[in-house]
Amino acid sequence: MSQATAKQNIKLPKVIFGTSALGNLYTALPIEIKEEIVSNCVKYSPTPVVFDSAGKYGAGLALESLAECLDRLQVDPSSVVISNKLGWYRTELTTEEPTFEPGVWRDLKFDAVQRISYEGILECFQQGNKLLGKYAPQFISIHDPDEYLATAKSAEEAEELYTDVLEAYKALATLRETHGVLIGVGAKTWTIIQRIADDIDLDWVMFANSMTIRKHPSDLLQFMETLKAKGVQIINSAVFHAGFLTGGEYYDYKLIKPDSEENSAIFKWREDFFRLCEQFKIKPAAACVQFALSAPGVVSIALNTTNPKRVEENVQLAYQEVPADFWTAMKNEGLISKEYRYL
Repeated sequence: MSQATAKQNIKLPKVIFGTSALGNLYTALPIEIKEEIVSNCVKYSPTPVVFDSAGKYGAGLALESLAECLDRLQVDPSSVVISNKLGWYRTELTTEEPTFEPGVWRDLKFDAVQRISYEGILECFQQGNKLLGKYAPQFISIHDPDEYLATAKSAEEAEELYTDVLEAYKALATLRETHGVLIGVGAKTWTIIQRIADDIDLDWVMFANSMTIRKHPSDLLQFMETLKAKGVQIINSAVFHAGFLTGGEYYDYKLIKPDSEENSAIFKWREDFFRLCEQFKIKPAAACVQFALSAPGVVSIALNTTNPKRVEENVQLAYQEVPADFWTAMKNEGLISKEYRYL
């Protein structure tokens, strides 16, 4: 299948589903709960249902669990789209807990090592396909290249690491030609996505923690306009800032308290946001999702849950209407940019 044909054949729904919970992130879910989550994703999503996964999630456990659940549910592979982020390879567990992210994953039977290179990516792709069985991925990318590049201790090492990333993308380009997959990039640092997009012909990108109701810099929006003009599909993720905007204690995956001027401003923003949501009878999560969907080029929002009962609600967030008066009030109070013109 050619790249052009693949682009035409895959239309993403408004909500796609993250799978880190299937890899035992923070808690080890029994397979019955995982199956219920996957079942509800299939039930409440338009076809095709889309899952975003990675070899890093539980050292391949998320891929393995996803395939097992889909198989148990007898889901037709043609009705499923899977995105597999490559760059971590399952290995034998020889220590008490995995070495790749200590304290994060629960009850794993394997470890994982990073392989950002041409051959390494091909190996990760082959291993991922083996774990997925009959449910082959249609979207592939390099997992968090921004975090890989951030490990550089000098300008020279930074260039060497970026060369590794480019070699990894050569492997993705090869797989696009041989397997008809769409290649992309996902990262929390959007400027790294921009750098890679300047060097690589991408089919899709995923922004995390970048384009949200609280943070939507004009230069990022301009870049998104450029991607849209090129026909690059954009997936928006982490639009609640790791749950903080819906009442959680973590902001961008870090526990924060109003103990500094910067943190106090974040808490004040949320307080004002909640007040307006209550005034207009809008769920904060719905406002976050609708804003995130409004940005140029965005076709989907990636949402994640460990609770099967939340799946239907998550899908409905993408279809809830938010009145124009609410956005006007948000602008008038300085909670979103007055220059934002996509609502």
